[in-house]
Amino acid sequence: MTEQTVTGGAGSPGFLGRRSELAALHSDVEKAGLHTLAGRPVARGRVLLIAGRPGSGRTALAEEFAAGISGGADYPDGLLRARLTEPGGSPVPVERVVRDLLTELGADAPPGAEEDELADILREALDGRRVVLLLDDVYSAEQLAELVPDHRDCLVVAVSRGPLPKVPDVRPCTIGALDRITAVSLLERGAGDVRITVDPGAADTLAEACGHQPAALVLVAGWLAAHPEATVADAVRRMAEAGDAAAASGEAAEQEADEDAAPPPSSAPPGFPAPPPYPPPDAADEPLRRAFRLAHAALPAPAARMLRLLALAPAGLVDAHTAAALAGCPVPTARTALAGFAAAGLLRPVPAREGAGGGAQYLVPGCLDALLRALLHAGDRPAEILLARARMLERTVRLLRACHAVTEPQGTPARAWLAGLPGSLRFAGRAEAAGWLASRQPALLAAARLVVADGQLDTLARRLVSALSRALIAHRGAEAAAPELYRLHELVLGVAERQNLPRERAAALLNLGDIDARTGRLAEALQRYRAALEAARSERDQADPLAVGRTLESIAGTYAELGDWQRAADWYSRAVALAQSRGDLLAQARLHGRIAAAWTYTGNWPEALRAWRAAAAAHRRTGDARAHARAVAETARVQEYAGRLQEAGRTGEEALRLAERSGDRRLQAALRLRLADSADRLGHSAAAAAHRSAAQALLARTRPVESSVTTEGNSNETELESPKID
Repeated sequence: MTEQTVTGGAGSPGFLGRRSELAALHSDVEKAGLHTLAGRPVARGRVLLIAGRPGSGRTALAEEFAAGISGGADYPDGLLRARLTEPGGSPVPVERVVRDLLTELGADAPPGAEEDELADILREALDGRRVVLLLDDVYSAEQLAELVPDHRDCLVVAVSRGPLPKVPDVRPCTIGALDRITAVSLLERGAGDVRITVDPGAADTLAEACGHQPAALVLVAGWLAAHPEATVADAVRRMAEAGDAAAASGEAAEQEADEDAAPPPSSAPPGFPAPPPYPPPDAADEPLRRAFRLAHAALPAPAARMLRLLALAPAGLVDAHTAAALAGCPVPTARTALAGFAAAGLLRPVPAREGAGGGAQYLVPGCLDALLRALLHAGDRPAEILLARARMLERTVRLLRACHAVTEPQGTPARAWLAGLPGSLRFAGRAEAAGWLASRQPALLAAARLVVADGQLDTLARRLVSALSRALIAHRGAEAAAPELYRLHELVLGVAERQNLPRERAAALLNLGDIDARTGRLAEALQRYRAALEAARSERDQADPLAVGRTLESIAGTYAELGDWQRAADWYSRAVALAQSRGDLLAQARLHGRIAAAWTYTGNWPEALRAWRAAAAAHRRTGDARAHARAVAETARVQEYAGRLQEAGRTGEEALRLAERSGDRRLQAALRLRLADSADRLGHSAAAAAHRSAAQALLARTRPVESSVTTEGNSNETELESPKID
């Protein structure tokens, strides 16, 4: 998680201090790495490591350094950022980090691809580029190693709590406390120069009480800015009282633990393991804890409750809607409170993206995340926490539904529902909704992951995933949103398996199989489809015929993609049998055509002819004259492949008569051109010329948009389903 920056909190923006560290980092860019010095040079990107404790300003230093060198002559292709640790301390999967980086690069990331494949794609995308890669809050050396480019033109700036000895060619820079002058200057941003000048000794004492740590100094500066009547000495006294209160609380907790041999069971909800009231004692972290207690104690009770509930915010990202839903208050009240938290250094403003909607966003600083979670566990009951999360998710579902509804035409039920929403939940137009969705996407995906992993709100989880999927498809299209949709389908699958919901399981597996098939992972698609077939045929669900039929057809189509035409025909035949039992003539006609195409590829002309005749009969029964004519024409083509030219000519003439009845000029022209080719093969040149002349006349009378279709045109129009065999 990103640390509280030196530039945050009260007062004017601007980076303070760390000049020697910045100079050392600039110098290290040109120096050899540790592996090179040891005689083991590696042909990989350089890694500059900034190591420090949470709250030391390590991220602010990394941002200042990276911003200063990116975009220049050495690294003209800019700066990429990624965070490698989740709120709560778990590592971010490399697969997710790589996808985010590829999105920033504008490169395609195949949905469902494995971690190694994605890492290779990232390295290829970085090949030939000169970028600075800022990786914040690195969890482990192994995690970082997967992201380092394979060439020396890129620079990696890594931020970590400690050293990463397994990373090749790394130059470490360990940071500690600020110098006294910088620490006092940071306090001056909140206290003002008058209060510092009046009592410089107290200012030095306060800076020392903060351990000269940037995050603690920012919090205390925010407290001073919010209390203009207080002196710097008052802040020193309050800091000491905060430490004494924490010590007393710790002694009471230890005494209570001694009285009970067995600790009580945890009352924290899933996903939030029960911590002590504050993190384990550590002398180096004590200044930050004291400064946080000072800032928290100054808040009114409703604001303090809202602040600790922000630990529930997905990915640590907060906006007014999230805060209002968590706290159960109006959106304007939440908006004001968030601005106040940011001014006090308790939140970090997120720079607005171009075109983003939905108002300001904030980030919970990583150094405060554990403290907020401890407060949440100590001050709120599990039922209250669960209710807050449910309110947040319900608000998110409504926003996503509104985001999707704004793309629907006027007069539709979705638009009518949208008009009935409060103004704060509506979007002015499609562009505003798309901007909101893009800017909130990381938090929305995190919300879906967290609620599915939690398992207590599965109904809300299913609604959230469904609403998010619909919104993504509406604004980005199914193809562009496929990577995110793949992850969402996997989440649905997890809920369906946990709740024993065969229909949802079958639907999720089918959707995953479809994406696997589109991206060329046919073996994986087959596995998904077979599992979907098993779920769709579940005895408890008494078999879902639509899902079974779709699955059978998908399995057959995958075998066709693999070139296994015999198995494709077999599975299409099973789908036909199901369609016949349901009396679905349209499905029967379509599937008979695909069976015929499969048999044609194998050269089994009798089976191909039988299937095309069955397709023609089904189309005749449905009354679709055009489809009937196309099926008869395909029968003629197969007869020609089989060497039955005279018979093929008669069947082709029958297809032409059917096409004339349908009034489809394009189809008539295509059939006449085919008949002309057949006549040429039989040596009937006059008949061939007559057919070509009639075809040209038909095409001349066809609208321009239609005349572009040739004999081998769109499969939905003039092209028939059998392959062309010379």
